[in-house]
Amino acid sequence: MTVKQLGLPALVDNCARLGIPAVGLWREPVAEYGLQAAAKLVRDAGLAVSSLCRGGFLTAADDEGRARALADNRAAIDEAATLGTDTLVLVSGGLPPGSRDLVAARARIGEALTEVAPYAGERGVRLAIEPLHPMFASDRCVVSTLDQALELAAPFPASQVGVVVDTYHVWWDDHAPAAVARAGATDRVHSFQLADWTTPLPEGVLNGRGQIGDGAVDMRAWRERVEATGWTGFIEVELFNDGLWARDGVEVLEETARRFVSEVF
Repeated sequence: MTVKQLGLPALVDNCARLGIPAVGLWREPVAEYGLQAAAKLVRDAGLAVSSLCRGGFLTAADDEGRARALADNRAAIDEAATLGTDTLVLVSGGLPPGSRDLVAARARIGEALTEVAPYAGERGVRLAIEPLHPMFASDRCVVSTLDQALELAAPFPASQVGVVVDTYHVWWDDHAPAAVARAGATDRVHSFQLADWTTPLPEGVLNGRGQIGDGAVDMRAWRERVEATGWTGFIEVELFNDGLWARDGVEVLEETARRFVSEVF
């Protein structure tokens, strides 16, 4: 998504050229290109798929909505397995229309996980619950902190359910460092993503993720914090930013690679 203006072939070619070893894919461009073709494209370039985004949206209160969500998540798990990634990112979903009950919405996520977590485990895919900043709690994700995500993951084996540590969403939380340590100690850090916090936020707030190094987040400290848990996996950069998307995609990818070296290490 950082360079969604590039098609998959250009993305893969330029990642390989720049020495970027893996790419995090989103379901929509994969479906547009073709699932099997996308898997072959990445594999033939010698790249790994670090994660697939996204499953989730598991907060529906009605039986029909719940059934649709479960079916979609099973499909996403199958797609992740085909692409060769062991990680499916879950954005849990916001409040159902007319509801103000955050506790009940989170409980429905736990109930849905009892259905899909074993399915994922059988296919070698881990479900990574991503807490989103509280400004998204109403419409996108009622899971706002790593503590909440870990509580949802706890009933399941770590090989089935863990969490995403995304700097954009958790950098503000004083409890997040301890939650990262706890997640690492239980092998539940399944994905680590970077984006910076820049203000003012744009209208709609969704596409406000700043280029790493442009904002308030200490990227190096977060990398050290996560690696202190024993994390040796890929580190993704995931930026939703209209300004970046309006630029040349190859230029943005090259800039992001430079920033990754200068700001994270």
